[in-house]
Amino acid sequence: MMREGETMTPPRRSKITPEREMEFYDAALDLLREGGYDALTMEGVAARTRCGKSTLYRQWRTKPQLVAAALRGTRCVLLADVDTGTLAGDLLAVARSATAGSGRDTALMHALSHAALQNPELLRALRETLIEPEIAAVDAMIARGVARGELTADNPAAEFVAAQLIAMMRARPILEGRYADEAYLTRFLESAVFPALGLRAAAHP
Repeated sequence: MMREGETMTPPRRSKITPEREMEFYDAALDLLREGGYDALTMEGVAARTRCGKSTLYRQWRTKPQLVAAALRGTRCVLLADVDTGTLAGDLLAVARSATAGSGRDTALMHALSHAALQNPELLRALRETLIEPEIAAVDAMIARGVARGELTADNPAAEFVAAQLIAMMRARPILEGRYADEAYLTRFLESAVFPALGLRAAAHP
């Protein structure tokens, strides 16, 4: 059992091709969608991808680590790569990226969020592999905006931007029965986040 404050030691990875790695990711996420987190097993992923279980355990020591890696590895756009030249443009790009799989992937994340509350290892893996890097990417966008003079360093709204975006994606299905698509997040950014940051809305493509 890990002690508080310790981080997970990465497993010893063997050499597999990016294409083969993506097959493992797709299989893991497909099985999650079909049966939920509890029904997903390393054995099931191995059977679907026709590989030995030992291959999976060398790459990702546990099921939570595989799930977190699959979620990050199948993202079309990594937020750390977003840099449009303006903070408003960056945040709108986040909205496009975050909702690229709106519906299917939002439902998946809801299921995983519920599972993570009951599984500390899954929660830790999701935070370290997925959530913390994306929060850091948004914070980096804010820092670039400060450096460009788009907002002041002491703007009190800046620290809440990442949390607000995450919360809006999770809350709309519960509150309205609809997923937070790009248009919805764009309206949220332009009506709530940009005014708080003192930004003008970016021109829409």
